[in-house]
Amino acid sequence: MTKLLVLLMSLALAPAAMAQPSDWQKQWNETLAAAKKEGKVVVVGSPDPVMRNEIIPRFTKQFGIPVEYVVGSSSQLAGRIQTERQSGIYSVDVYLSGAGTTVTTLYPSKMIDPLKPLLIHPDVTDGKKWKRGAPSFIDPEGQYIMMLFSTVNDTLFINTDFVKPEEMKHVKDLINPKWKGKISSQDPRLGGSGANTAVHFYVGLGPEYVKKVYVDQQPTYSRDRRQMTDWLARGTYPICLTCRADDVKPLIKEGFKLLEVFELDGIPNRVNSAPLLMTYANKAPHPNAAKIFINWFAGKEAMEIYSRDYEAATLRADVDESFLDPRMIPKPGVKYPDDTEFDWLLKGRNETAEKVRELLK
Repeated sequence: MTKLLVLLMSLALAPAAMAQPSDWQKQWNETLAAAKKEGKVVVVGSPDPVMRNEIIPRFTKQFGIPVEYVVGSSSQLAGRIQTERQSGIYSVDVYLSGAGTTVTTLYPSKMIDPLKPLLIHPDVTDGKKWKRGAPSFIDPEGQYIMMLFSTVNDTLFINTDFVKPEEMKHVKDLINPKWKGKISSQDPRLGGSGANTAVHFYVGLGPEYVKKVYVDQQPTYSRDRRQMTDWLARGTYPICLTCRADDVKPLIKEGFKLLEVFELDGIPNRVNSAPLLMTYANKAPHPNAAKIFINWFAGKEAMEIYSRDYEAATLRADVDESFLDPRMIPKPGVKYPDDTEFDWLLKGRNETAEKVRELLK
C-alpha cells in the first residue's frame, strides 16, 4: 500500500516537475509582450561608448525595445532624480551607477526596489554560470544591488622612456626623491579615483606615506583624464596614479611606451566593481521593459561585450576572458581588499577619505 501511494504521488507530481523548466519561458514571453507595449526602458549610466555603440543597439535589435539612455556623473544624476521624485516624477527604470553613489545615495534614500526577484532567465539564474555560484548582491539583504564585475585594480601607469620598470617595483620607489614633480593624479581631496588611491595608500601604509606621496613628491592634479593621459604619453609627468586603462591602451597601440603597473611590493592589490553596479528603480515607469533589460544585461552576451570593450573581469563563469590581462582577474583563493564591501563603502571609505583631506588640506 505504501509503495502504491508513493507511485501515485510521484505520478501526480510528475506533470508539475516537467512543467517547471518551461515556466520561465512563459513568464519571459508575457513580460516581453508587456515590455513592448510599454514602449521603452529608461536607463541611467555614464557617458560610455560601449553602451551607446554596442549594448543598446544590440538590445533594441534583439527585443524591439528602445533604450532611453540618460548619461552623466552618477552623483549629479542621483541628485537630479531625487529632486524629480520629490515632485512626484518617476522617470527612471534601471541605474547603472558607481559603487559610491549606489551605496550612499540610491540605497539609503530608498530610490531602488529589490532586483533579485526580477531575475527569471536561466542564463542568469543558473548558479553554474557564476564564479561565486549565484548572482552576487552586495547589500545586507542580498536583494537590491547587483554586482557584475570584480577586477583587480592597477596601481599606476609609467612611461618607460622616463621610468624604467625596475625603478617602480616597491611602494618605496614611488616616494624616491627622483620622482618629485613627476607624478600626476586626480586631486585626492575631491573624491573619485584620486581619493580612492590615496585611501588605499592610507589604509595599507599609513598617513606618513600618504604625506610623502601627496606633499613631498609635489604631484600635479587634474580633473581631466585626457590631459593626464597626454602628460603621461609626452613624459611631462611620466608617473600617473589615476590614469584609466581605456584611455592609455590606444596610445600603447600607437607605439607609446606606457606600462600599466598592477603590483607594488609592500601593499596588496585591491578589487573593485567598476565600471558599474546595477539596481532597479522603485516606481519604475516601464517595469516589464526593465525586467527584460536587467536579465539580458546580466547575461553572457552583454557581459562578454562589456568585458571585452571596457576591459574588466566579470563575475560570470562562462565569459571568455582570454583577451584580458591575466593580472586583472582575481585569483581563486586569494583574499583581496574589496572596494565594493558594503560597510566599507557606506562608512569606512568616507571616514578614511576625510582623514586624507585633513592630512592634506
